[in-house]
This record gives sequence, C-alpha cells and structure tokens, in this order.
Amino acid sequence: MATWTFLTNHAQVLLCVAQDPRMRLRDIAECVGITERAAHRIVTELEEAGYLTRHRAGNRNHYEVHPDLPLRRPSQEDHRIGELLSVLLKKPRRKPPSEAT
Repeated sequence: MATWTFLTNHAQVLLCVAQDPRMRLRDIAECVGITERAAHRIVTELEEAGYLTRHRAGNRNHYEVHPDLPLRRPSQEDHRIGELLSVLLKKPRRKPPSEAT
C-alpha cells in the first residue's frame, strides 16, 4: 500500500536545505526519502525556478533559499515560501508534565 504525505518532495527538499544550507545531496535524499538522483533533479528545478541559489564552497555546495518568492499554485500565490518555512521549521511546543495526561 502506497503512502502519501501533505508536502511534495520539492517542499521537503526546500525544508531540508532551509534547515541546513550546507547539506549534501546524499543527505537531502536521505532526509526526504528519495534517491540522490531525484534530490539532484529537485534541487536543480528549485534553482531554475529561483527558489534556491547554489554557491560552491570548496568541494561542497552551500544553498541559499529565497523566502520572498510566492508559492506556485495560483490560489496560493499571495503567500510566500518564507511563510511556509517559518511555520514548518518551528519546533513544536512541548507540554509541561503538568499538562500531559
């Protein structure tokens, strides 16, 4: 039985890179649960669309996310990528032991 998620692999890759801009493609692939080849394709597509910029730092890449760009779906184009990232990168608040039951 196939599973599904609320976020596309493109969104997952963007989240991984936003968490660690020096992440290697191998690590991005592992983070998302895709092949390294698929991670490379998605990073390239995000870069071509302007959502990422890839900078070479020695033998590693460093990625820059552009949070001011709009979401791609026409019905959501008034929202920015940065809004999505800020919500999803927040650490959930843990309930104090007195609230947990």
